[in-house]
Amino acid sequence: MTDTSPPPFVLYPGTAPLLVSMPHAGTYVPPALAARFTDEARQVPDTDWHMERLYAFAKDMGASILVATHSRYVVDLNRPPDGASLYPGQSVTGLCPVDTFDDTPIYAQGDVPDDAEVAARRDAVWVPYHAQLRAELDRIRAQHGVAVLWDAHSIRSVLPRFFEGKLPDLNLGTANGESCNPALAQELLSIAQQATGYIAVLNGRFKGGHITRHYGQPEQGVHAIQLEMTQCSYMQEALPFDYLPEVAARVQPHLQRMLTAALAFATSASKA
Repeated sequence: MTDTSPPPFVLYPGTAPLLVSMPHAGTYVPPALAARFTDEARQVPDTDWHMERLYAFAKDMGASILVATHSRYVVDLNRPPDGASLYPGQSVTGLCPVDTFDDTPIYAQGDVPDDAEVAARRDAVWVPYHAQLRAELDRIRAQHGVAVLWDAHSIRSVLPRFFEGKLPDLNLGTANGESCNPALAQELLSIAQQATGYIAVLNGRFKGGHITRHYGQPEQGVHAIQLEMTQCSYMQEALPFDYLPEVAARVQPHLQRMLTAALAFATSASKA
């Protein structure tokens, strides 16, 4: 039987010292795995929907864009390879999740993946994605002397499992200041806070996942920032999860200002 699975990622190489990573944008689930899922899980509701469309302007800025193809239900690319919790003491989903954000089972018959299956998925999808992420950051840094990594995410604005009430709209994370230059972080926060109609925070509930924490090494010339956006800022948060162009058009200029600031920082740093 021919393997029709897509590759683990799609890379759009750019010319600027900026890489936009979209690790939760994928929706593909292998048919044999989907057959084990509940009807709800087959809809992959916890996807970071429409990231490529939302950030389409980044290509025109010269950014490289790395997009996951597989659903986070197959393997979560923003978790450590050993599955360690990013937020000890808080509710989280794992490297190969067994429950949805609504805390319902993903596997209809309870046949959750064992260690061998988790390792196989990690090797097939997680490892290639991160190898490409590392290679692209290294290429950018070699060419420009500095690289900025923007990890793009979105999430439903109300998820009692993970936070109380409604989440702020623009959640910037820099691993509590460890993953990027503090002046850049403050400039990005200032831009986000000036966005009328949106609430912005820095290192609040979402401080950055594995990608931000692992690759952000300011002393080595790699500055990583995660943005976790509320999905109501650009799309429907319930089925059919449609993109809402008029809603998205209101937030995109603010995203573009933040990426422009990140790019300006990288350009300035490369000349220092």
